Amino acid sequence: MLDTLYSQIGLLPMVLVGIFAFTKGDEPERLAMGAYLLGWIAGMLIQADGALHQNWQPGLFALDVIMLLVLGGLAWKFRRTWPIWAASLQLIIVMSHLVILFDMRGGIMSFYTILNLASYGILIAIGLGTFWAWQERRAAGLE
Repeated sequence: MLDTLYSQIGLLPMVLVGIFAFTKGDEPERLAMGAYLLGWIAGMLIQADGALHQNWQPGLFALDVIMLLVLGGLAWKFRRTWPIWAASLQLIIVMSHLVILFDMRGGIMSFYTILNLASYGILIAIGLGTFWAWQERRAAGLE
């Protein structure tokens, strides 16, 4: 699961944002971070390491669609702006899966670049949403 240096380094910002979201965030931030962490673990378990550079993986695609539905549901239910940004970045990830599926000659490395940058963007959106929720509670005198 953590067999590459990238997955070990990528775990650090995720853990830091996760701790911040679970300690200072409200319900939407905790739900999003919980789903993000579960999705990351599930992605590490279901990906076919030997096939990463060769073909489309339907399991990872399904996982990304589920994450899109979770973030879209959070954007629908809660009146916050960060779930809209996170869902839009997740939609870019889902669309990049379709580009690989239909062989649009984008290249597998461009797919990984999109996947990584959008994933860090989602972490930033969750982190900013947590910060805003925390500051709103502090300003209201609830914390």
